[in-house]
Amino acid sequence: MERKVFWLTFTFLGVVADFVLPLWWALGAVIPIFAFSWWLAYRSGWF
Repeated sequence: MERKVFWLTFTFLGVVADFVLPLWWALGAVIPIFAFSWWLAYRSGWF
């Protein structure tokens, strides 16, 4: 379940960043999106 939540949030936020932000900002946003998705899925204790 945690892996599914991680990949769903990472993919969703990545696609949103691609459409909302310019190219270089979207590429730079991958690291914070990865960190947030990892925290949400594995460390938050919600899943």
